[in-house]
Amino acid sequence: MVSPILRKYATYLIAAALMVPAVLFSCQDIPSEKTGKVSKKRITETIDKLSALPTAVPIPDDNPLTPEKIELGRLLFFDPILSGNKDVACATCHHPDFGFSDGQDLSIGVNATGFGSHRTFNTPNDIPFVKRNSQSVLNTAFNGLVLNAQVNPSASPMFWDVRAESLEKQSLEPIKALEEMRGHAYPLEKALATVTNRLTKIPAYQTLFKKAFSEKDPITTENMAKAIASYERTLVSNNSRFDQYMRGDKSALSSYELEGLAAFLKSGCAQCHNGPMFSDFKIHNIGVPDNEKNSVSDSGVNKQYSFRTASLRNLSFTYPYMHTGKFGTLQQVLEFYEDLGNGKIANPNVTANNIDPLTKNIAVDFKNIKLIVDFLNTLNDNYDKTIPPNVPSGLPSGGNIK
Repeated sequence: MVSPILRKYATYLIAAALMVPAVLFSCQDIPSEKTGKVSKKRITETIDKLSALPTAVPIPDDNPLTPEKIELGRLLFFDPILSGNKDVACATCHHPDFGFSDGQDLSIGVNATGFGSHRTFNTPNDIPFVKRNSQSVLNTAFNGLVLNAQVNPSASPMFWDVRAESLEKQSLEPIKALEEMRGHAYPLEKALATVTNRLTKIPAYQTLFKKAFSEKDPITTENMAKAIASYERTLVSNNSRFDQYMRGDKSALSSYELEGLAAFLKSGCAQCHNGPMFSDFKIHNIGVPDNEKNSVSDSGVNKQYSFRTASLRNLSFTYPYMHTGKFGTLQQVLEFYEDLGNGKIANPNVTANNIDPLTKNIAVDFKNIKLIVDFLNTLNDNYDKTIPPNVPSGLPSGGNIK
């Protein structure tokens, strides 16, 4: 169910008297007064590093939510009319059945047929795989939300490389991308104008845009982005058992799951996976291995092999993991971090000098991996899986996925 929407930024709900013992999760170099040698001193961290999600999402002042705008955005999200060959919708790679992701390591966009891991390119084909793993749209309304700070929804970080700010700007990028939705149908510079012109020729969209926007000529690229972003802000799952626990329901987590929470903190995971979204929304280089489906190594932000910290919410629905999709299970992810904490770098293009210094504080113990996975599963929550059976263009809802 969609949470009530407020214009003001929501305050964070953090339990003040949680009965979870303080745990140690990171180290600091401390020189000895007697010998001058550096030793390791553990820094104590507690559950205060984490919080529940707010009950309301932040809304930009220039795009207030309305039922009409949300419904228009929902139909646009599932309508292949936005793609070059009219075969791919936003929902093709962000489908409710996969937690608004697609279940693939690297997405397959245009010139393809099928659903999830069964999606394959048509023949012949000269379109590459989408460069990176498809991130879930769930809770992206909260992107940029960190502890003890307000979030600006007009400047919230999007994509693995934070190349777009706000859901409005993010929604337009796939329409322009060759391998995602554009294909060879038209050049990049004509993509948005072409799609907008298509919408003006569909009577149902003429009516829907007029209802959503009180303008003489409402079918514009800007309004299309506002509608899609409005729908995406309703894709909220903010009542997981972890959220319930943080709001005061001590019965929401089992003793075993609380052990997993303690292990999560002790392992150093909360250095980056913290706050209400379990992400600091910062850029880090942790040496994730490349995906061989890419013809060249993906060097990330500023060619430093750095990528934005992913949220840990709803992980059971959004596999595989990391920007390369190389890990199919959470156990594999944690084994990767165990190796990383022991100085093993999985990507040969990344050296110890390039790796994020925070990795020195990672201490995932194999014996705790199942505990941590059990805790991470408490971050799963129900969400809106409604799929429109039909879209105004008359094309298959969700694209060519059957």
